[in-house]
Amino acid sequence: MKQKPFIVMLLATFVVEALMCVKSLDNMQDVKQDPVAVNECMYIIKNNLGHEEDYSTKLRYSILDENGELVYKNSDNISTSINEAVKNNDLIMDLIVDDISLGKVIFYNETDERLSKCKKEIIMMLCAVSAMQMIMLLAYFIYLKKKITDPFEKLNSFAVRVAGGNLDIPLEVDRKHIFGAFTEAFDLMRQELKKARLAEKKANDDKKEVIAKLSHDIKTPVASIKSTSEFGFELTGEERTKEMFNLINVKSDQITTLVDNLFNSSIADAREIEVSPSKYSSDILMNMLKGADYLDKASISAIPQCSIYCDKLRLQQAFDNIFMNSYKYANTYINVQSYTDKEYLVIEIADKGEGVKPEELPLLKEKYRRGSNTSGKDGAGLGLYLTNYYIENMNGKLILVSGNPGLVVKICLRLI
Repeated sequence: MKQKPFIVMLLATFVVEALMCVKSLDNMQDVKQDPVAVNECMYIIKNNLGHEEDYSTKLRYSILDENGELVYKNSDNISTSINEAVKNNDLIMDLIVDDISLGKVIFYNETDERLSKCKKEIIMMLCAVSAMQMIMLLAYFIYLKKKITDPFEKLNSFAVRVAGGNLDIPLEVDRKHIFGAFTEAFDLMRQELKKARLAEKKANDDKKEVIAKLSHDIKTPVASIKSTSEFGFELTGEERTKEMFNLINVKSDQITTLVDNLFNSSIADAREIEVSPSKYSSDILMNMLKGADYLDKASISAIPQCSIYCDKLRLQQAFDNIFMNSYKYANTYINVQSYTDKEYLVIEIADKGEGVKPEELPLLKEKYRRGSNTSGKDGAGLGLYLTNYYIENMNGKLILVSGNPGLVVKICLRLI
């Protein structure tokens, strides 16, 4: 459906509606008795007086004699007396044959019936055209939602994820909607940003490796200096010399501390991510889980109604990390269940993959630690580490347990 044809069709319905109203109004105005038809009817009655079977006419009328008594009527529910005729505004004609008055002919006034019929026709036509317009507007609304609103919401969600640092989830490219070209450009941007991030990570890893090597290389001679000074401190008997050896020991400890601080600061950058939890309804979780499940591999059960304490952006990143790991290392269908447990709303995300060795489970939440099932697959060992960091800063808990088979990740969100 294109926009211009729809507008033309909608305008056409308004034109048809206007024409129907004009025609109906014309019909409403044409409610008076037709003089020609009345004269023809009077002629037939006079020529066939006494032969009622020959009173063939489309008009509805009754015949009264000179005394006002009913002689003939060709329809029910019409006036049969002068009083009734006057009340109904009927047309009353004298029945005169050879200059002799034989009575009255009352032609029934159908104005009210015709007006009522015209009104019904107008209402029916307006209802039909309005129904058509409503259907067209509904179809256009669905079109706008499918082609504009839904793609825009996907772009918005994608932009929020990119801003939050999640560059792993691709944006579905669809050229059929209005944002098709933008979708492709946005995903290319994501890919380039991911390449830049990987290059930056490699540079940081290289820097960390250099720092680690330098730390080791520095600590070794410092330890030798410290041990030598301690040995000299014990051998010398001069007080001045002891002070100098002790000063060497103190400075050696300072150098060791500075080297340790340098090494620790180089790997502490992830702990600087801000987490700002607030009170939310659990209604937000369904869309977040569906958003993380961009490959549609998850079966998500109903979520209990409650209030939770979380950071929407960081929680979305946590779900993204968990689903991404499941896609990458298990590549199976995912079952998502949730329930309340005293202080927490627990969300269980379980796959049916090979799982992780029990002894490796506690290590997966540490930085740069990966399970033995990740061999040959890219990754930095930061997904569950960051997820745990996010959840803990929301006063929640991240629990990893072995499934049968697979891995079960439990996100425990604090209830409010």
